[in-house]
Amino acid sequence: MPVKPHPEDYPKMAKIVERNISALFNRRKEEEERKTREERIADKVTKFTGSMFFVYLHLTLFGIWIIWNIGWLGFKAFDPSFVVLAMFASVEAIFLSTFVLISQNRMNIQADKRAELDLQVSLLAEHEITKLVTLVSAIAKKMDITEANDKEIEELARDIHPEKVMDTMEKLKKD
Repeated sequence: MPVKPHPEDYPKMAKIVERNISALFNRRKEEEERKTREERIADKVTKFTGSMFFVYLHLTLFGIWIIWNIGWLGFKAFDPSFVVLAMFASVEAIFLSTFVLISQNRMNIQADKRAELDLQVSLLAEHEITKLVTLVSAIAKKMDITEANDKEIEELARDIHPEKVMDTMEKLKKD
């Protein structure tokens, strides 16, 4: 059995990183608590059907069904043409795929929210970095540092407009 490490075994992190980790875990916990009964059921069914136990269970049940109905066990066949087995498997597949789709749809919504958050943080960071480049560049010019006149720094100091970036990307995709 693996030994759970103590918190003091981990390297010390910046308080902001610990705060962010805590915030993310709290958000996930809140999202878990907000799930409807139906979503919880769909998740449990999806988790169970995605397990090796489920595979072994089906191998056993279908194997017995087939062996029974081809006469190897010496019992009277109850589904000699395997029509009932095929119907059972088809109905099960319909329900299982529905449960999987329900779980996937919810996971896609969560992924979209996280991607939106990531985009917002990236845009904010880009804006902050641009302001810092502008400020440092002005300080460097005031101190008569030759690198302050670098054309690339001037370029980096310009604000990026996300809509222009997206327009350029869409234009390039079409070409």
